[in-house]
Amino acid sequence: MNEPSSGSATRVLFVCLGNICRSPVGEALFRHHAGGEGAAGAFEVDSAGTAAYHIGEPPDRRSAETALRRGVVVSGRARRLEADDYYEFDHIVAMDRSNLAEIKARKPADATARVHLLRSFDPAADDDADVPDPYYGGPSGFDDVHDMVERSTRALLAHLIEELS
Repeated sequence: MNEPSSGSATRVLFVCLGNICRSPVGEALFRHHAGGEGAAGAFEVDSAGTAAYHIGEPPDRRSAETALRRGVVVSGRARRLEADDYYEFDHIVAMDRSNLAEIKARKPADATARVHLLRSFDPAADDDADVPDPYYGGPSGFDDVHDMVERSTRALLAHLIEELS
């Protein structure tokens, strides 16, 4: 894929509740896949949370360690979804239906961002499947979440590249 000139990148924002477990993994995996496809410059990627619980905190250690074992670096600091995000991003991607409902409820009437449920792109899931929050679960929950987000972000990237073509 030819990389667009600066300023024409498609902007994608991944959103979960606190922006420390699922959405940073979505951001990192999407960026990783885009780089692997030679499309890194075609996308700007970020993540946010619907709640302000963890603003300024790094990603959850368990999420970051799970990703790192698989060759993906998760970084950044938690932030909250803001009104400007609906205009600055082309796509806002929710990790679960609760986040999706909150994102849609806050969306200004004239906002330009398209809102999606991440697992609607997962070839192994129903269209309304959630990425569960692993925060209070055991280590296997982080592996399961990583697998879901891996498949879903790969399929989302393919979908967006096709749209750009």
